Amino acid sequence: MTNKAHWDSSSSTYSMETAAGCSPTVPEPELYRSVQAVLPRATDKQQPPDCFNKGMLRWTLHKKVQNNPVNSLSLVWVLIKQLEKAERWDSRRCIIPLLHTLMFAIIQTAFIPDELYKRVYDFCKRLLTYPHPYCTVGLSYTRQIKTERFIPGLMYQRMVTAEQRLKNEHHPFQERVFVLADPDVFTGSLIHALTGDFEASASASGRFLSPLDHMRSVVQHSIQAALGTEQCNGSRLAKALKGMGQDIQPYFQEVLATLEQSVEEGDRGKGGALRNRLHQLYSDIVADTESEPLSGGPLSDCPLPNPEMSFHLWTEDLDIWRELAKWFRSSSTSEQFSLGQEQEDLELGESPGDLMPSPRFSVMSNDSGIERDLPPSTDPSPSSSLDAASMSAAWEQCKIEQESGKLLRRGCVKMKPSVKDNMVLMQDTLEDHASLGGGGGNGGRGGRRGDTLQRQAGSSSMQNPFPKQQRHFTAKIVAMGDDRVLGRLAKTYYFFRKREARRLFLTMKVNIQFYYIPVCMPPTPISTAKENLHPCTIGSYLSNVDPWYNCNVKSLGCMIPKLAKMQQANPGRPKEPFISDVISYYVRSGQQPVYFTIYFVKITFTNMTRDPLEDVFLTHLEIEFPEFRQISASIRDKQKKSSGELCGAVISMNYRKVTLSGRDIDKGISVRTSGAQISAIPSSEAEDLNCLTLTLNETPAKTKNNSVESKIRTSNIKIRTLESRSFSVTLDKDCRRTYTNVQSIEISPCLDPGYCVQKTMRSKFKLGKDKDAGLSKYMRKGLPLPINTFAGIIN
Repeated sequence: MTNKAHWDSSSSTYSMETAAGCSPTVPEPELYRSVQAVLPRATDKQQPPDCFNKGMLRWTLHKKVQNNPVNSLSLVWVLIKQLEKAERWDSRRCIIPLLHTLMFAIIQTAFIPDELYKRVYDFCKRLLTYPHPYCTVGLSYTRQIKTERFIPGLMYQRMVTAEQRLKNEHHPFQERVFVLADPDVFTGSLIHALTGDFEASASASGRFLSPLDHMRSVVQHSIQAALGTEQCNGSRLAKALKGMGQDIQPYFQEVLATLEQSVEEGDRGKGGALRNRLHQLYSDIVADTESEPLSGGPLSDCPLPNPEMSFHLWTEDLDIWRELAKWFRSSSTSEQFSLGQEQEDLELGESPGDLMPSPRFSVMSNDSGIERDLPPSTDPSPSSSLDAASMSAAWEQCKIEQESGKLLRRGCVKMKPSVKDNMVLMQDTLEDHASLGGGGGNGGRGGRRGDTLQRQAGSSSMQNPFPKQQRHFTAKIVAMGDDRVLGRLAKTYYFFRKREARRLFLTMKVNIQFYYIPVCMPPTPISTAKENLHPCTIGSYLSNVDPWYNCNVKSLGCMIPKLAKMQQANPGRPKEPFISDVISYYVRSGQQPVYFTIYFVKITFTNMTRDPLEDVFLTHLEIEFPEFRQISASIRDKQKKSSGELCGAVISMNYRKVTLSGRDIDKGISVRTSGAQISAIPSSEAEDLNCLTLTLNETPAKTKNNSVESKIRTSNIKIRTLESRSFSVTLDKDCRRTYTNVQSIEISPCLDPGYCVQKTMRSKFKLGKDKDAGLSKYMRKGLPLPINTFAGIIN
């Protein structure tokens, strides 16, 4: 490097000094080569995912700089130069990866000069003229850098206090990461690799970090970021803070109050009052340790700890929403929202099965519900034909309940939501719809029908007239597995929203974000080709539309089995928290969602005494006639070539064909087939439309009167068998969600419960059921599953 900035190594006698215990200084040319190695390239998709791992290279790069403030500052300098170079060359593929890496380095850097802050801020501001998703990511980081420039250390302080559940009365936000692993994928060595990685992440330098350790890190980083090497000696400050013990809490609260007060004042003071106050705190902390005069010196490192994570094998007994409620209730700032165990059980239901739709048997009560109002001659027994012994036993039991002073009643269901609950659901739907409308994310692909057939991605706060209501709690749910775990997540989310519409609880208090790490089972010799056919379709789709997701997240799924084998071969080897580090980077930097439509399916069975069943799917639905399952593909092809006849059963399909022009056509056909595949995820970028694609197992024969397309694109379809044969339905390639003896199915996009509430209220005033009026015009009708990525969708 020939160009040197005046804040670089030649400008300060202390900047290149390495504090005790820090990593060695990494020269800038080596950092430059490391940055170039992690950047995504156009040829990455052509390479097998296990031939290289850029996620590992990025993790190694951050490990090089996190323990030495000099390396962190050098990395920020290298990254901003690379961003400006990518801007000049119009290399947009590298902008978002470099920007995320830059912001992650800025948060951990001990001190950044104002000139460098201004350079980063000016670049982020220029991104506002770019199309989506660059302007969306640029706007978010522009606001953060503008605040961080005048209040150094604010991002680090807020991130640590929120993720580690430190009490912060001035900014009472809390975050928690819930990792859900599919037990069908994570078995044996994979579970041990994950749990061992999380245990290594929870400890640093061989010991678990306490809340006091996090408080010391916040105080150390905030003072160093504001004062720099000229006014702060990092080693003296770290030594003084370490010897304080419990006495660190008043200084910690004073630092929080000082920073948040500066946020309220804005940039009027330009940081002068903040630096004066933090310098006074620094003098008070180190004054009693040594008699030497205060002077500058090398800064100490303050590594950013990983957020609190809870790992769960997502078995049938696990109710993730109850886990969220337990975390919310046990949080340090939830006293203002405190609720008892009985109220939580009433709001959440008595079991995980409460999420599932089931028949509810109601009993009309004629009494007031007050025990003293019951007539004294009331028979506590439900039957009048009981013998004397049974009546005596029941009466003794009644007396015991009366003596206890507590009337036991079953939990009731609030069937009519209050006006406040209705408004919360409608506001949540309005906010999401406004974000979707502003952030199309696809760069305007498609024709007149682009708003419905384009897959939505990202969020646009620039054009959102309904700003997101700030909730003090954020639950980040990370699903790990193949398409089956995402199908189960979509089903759980759908029934959760239905339950929230019935009795509101978590929607008002917790902001929920979804993340996905595709992990597939390695193919075995006995596994069929059907089982190995694209088990992670959404993971592949996200990797195609977001190169940085492909480098960091999808590559992690390929690395987990390898790490498990390495751990089995060398059980005594020290564990590095690679998996949890990548998850931490993903949940912190991945804030641009991609929306996947959840589809509702109504299943009618051949047995007329059996009630129709409702379910949902996200990626795939398979129809199969069991009696034709054993017929090989070669026999079917031979029949097609010789006589043109197809094997299978006759089915009727009534559907609405969707087109880019918006001229949808209602069609009805009858075909003979042995089965069909309905996919919601496109197989190629050219077919990236937000609709269903139906493909028959056999290519239908063309006749003069009937011409059946090889692929049918639709969003609403009804399929019914016209013969006595029944078929089976499998949702999201999950054999546990297979339904047999099916006569017909109806598929349509799921309606959002918030929209249904508004529609119900509108029908009371007789405004018409089919006509959207008032707020309904601005509400999201469907219920998508948002999965966060780094960039959303990049063309």
